[in-house]
Amino acid sequence: MRLVRKGKVKDIYELDDGNILFHFSDRVSAFDVKMATPIPRKGEVLCRFGEFWFNTLGTNHHMLMVTEKDRMIVKKLEMMPVECVVRGYFYGSFVDRYKSHLGKSIPADFKPVLAGRLPKPIFDPTTKSEEHDKPINRKEAIALKLVSESDYDYLERTSIALYEKMSKIIEKAGFIMVDVKFEFGRDKNGNIVLGDSLGPDEYRLWLKTDYQPGKGQESYDKQLLRDWLTKIGFKDKVDRLAREGKKPDPPEVSPEIASELSRRYILAYERISGCKL
Repeated sequence: MRLVRKGKVKDIYELDDGNILFHFSDRVSAFDVKMATPIPRKGEVLCRFGEFWFNTLGTNHHMLMVTEKDRMIVKKLEMMPVECVVRGYFYGSFVDRYKSHLGKSIPADFKPVLAGRLPKPIFDPTTKSEEHDKPINRKEAIALKLVSESDYDYLERTSIALYEKMSKIIEKAGFIMVDVKFEFGRDKNGNIVLGDSLGPDEYRLWLKTDYQPGKGQESYDKQLLRDWLTKIGFKDKVDRLAREGKKPDPPEVSPEIASELSRRYILAYERISGCKL
């Protein structure tokens, strides 16, 4: 077994048979900075959520088996160099960029309301980077030769279909799926399949009972951490140092935030999957 990469959240190993082992850690990152404080049982939740979605969505994927509570063996893929983001609500970074979609994905007469539902889910892909992903449109992705025209159209169509399927399952569990990030890769036969993983690090969840358009929402994902980091001034520090090409040292996450984040991850998994951890 050979360590291929130690990521922000999971460690990736190549096995002797050529397959890949994902070890999901309790690490958490925010604003592209890896925090110093682990989140209890986060790795287990990410692994189990990935297993649940791969088994539920009915699409081709790379998972082979889960071997331990936080370890998954997958087929090796040649990953596609775009991250396939789908947005269903007017929220997050999309708020600052929605005008670029007018006349294309969103009707020109759309009246934006913070946290309001979009007329239809939109495909809002980004580049793939260990440092900072950047939004990219169809024309740019093709011009940069990241994907072909047919591949882009397939990724858009498949991502939106998966978002809609996940949304229905999540809604039945009492949540709203705000947005999601998918990753795809080619298997040894050249087929495009769903890769990486799917958990609270890849999508934003709101409780239906708490949902009120027009204001910020309580999230059952790592948005809780982002909000706390913004409150203590860490986000401003990240933005300031980014202009110099630097990153700040991470703060210690408060025990209360770490505990609550863990509780929300576990609650979301158990409600959506119907399984106890």
